[in-house]
Amino acid sequence: MAADIVNLRQFRKTKARAEREATAEQNRLTHGRTKAEKTLTRALNEKAARQLDRGHIEKPNDDQS
Repeated sequence: MAADIVNLRQFRKTKARAEREATAEQNRLTHGRTKAEKTLTRALNEKAARQLDRGHIEKPNDDQS
């Protein structure tokens, strides 16, 4: 039972290349959008935040002893 021989230099380069590609993909998703898409996303996030704040129940202050 012989093990596969692995060149560590090539393994490291392959791993680094895959990590760079994953980062590039994330950057394409984040920054590769039109201004209209960014505006829409921002508006939807603000609307969701407002909806969340509407459901918040404030507790009264009982510090008036």
